[in-house]
Amino acid sequence: MDTFTLHRGTAPLLVSLPHDGTHVPDAIMARLTDSARRVPDTDWHVARLYAFARELGASVLVPTHSRYVVDLNRGEDDVSLYPGQNTTGLCPVRQFDGSPVYRDGMEPGPEDVRERVERYWRPYHQALRAELDRVHATHGRVVLWEAHSIRGVLPFLFEGLLPDLNLGTAGGASCSPELQERLGLALAGQGEYGWVANGRFKGGHITRHYGRPELGIDAVQLEVSQRCYMDEATHAWNPVAAARLQPVLHTLLETCLA
Repeated sequence: MDTFTLHRGTAPLLVSLPHDGTHVPDAIMARLTDSARRVPDTDWHVARLYAFARELGASVLVPTHSRYVVDLNRGEDDVSLYPGQNTTGLCPVRQFDGSPVYRDGMEPGPEDVRERVERYWRPYHQALRAELDRVHATHGRVVLWEAHSIRGVLPFLFEGLLPDLNLGTAGGASCSPELQERLGLALAGQGEYGWVANGRFKGGHITRHYGRPELGIDAVQLEVSQRCYMDEATHAWNPVAAARLQPVLHTLLETCLA
């Protein structure tokens, strides 16, 4: 089974969706708790939400496997991205609600983690690096858009209600000040959704590692609260809500291309 799909576009934009995958190999699935087998911490439907990106000429990179196999948005050294706060690891053993991913005594060991990095994590990052290089060589610049979503209430990870749209640029380090300003103006101008820049989610490993604005590689993460386009309880796509949200996302990606 392939570990990802890559659509090569024509514009200086790469949309990466590292938590869209849902597949768990049988050998790993047998070790998961009953609740984890439903892979509840998936970024549900984000590839569908951003399907329009291809029409803008964007390249689109989508994994097949669940973050419970390996989290593609963590560094292979598994250093915490948010020191002092609850989070999940490279091969998560805790779900977003704090409950276990694995049955007692079945958590992955160091060799298991290394094998997953080689089999699933590294191919995704090699493809990501190669596509960034290809697009950058063609256009002299590229924007990497990290598309994510998450439940809006997760006390294990953050207090209260997460804003609708959460822009992350590693505190301004992963993209140019000009791009961040334009994206902020676009978010401020849309009026329907609450938003924040560099709040609880400042950008994960991919945003922080690949963003090199001084070299013409801007990286931006957008964490969307799932209530904006789906039913969080059932994971069902809400076509009416999604149709309201997509024009805002379209504007943000157009802003990256401007």
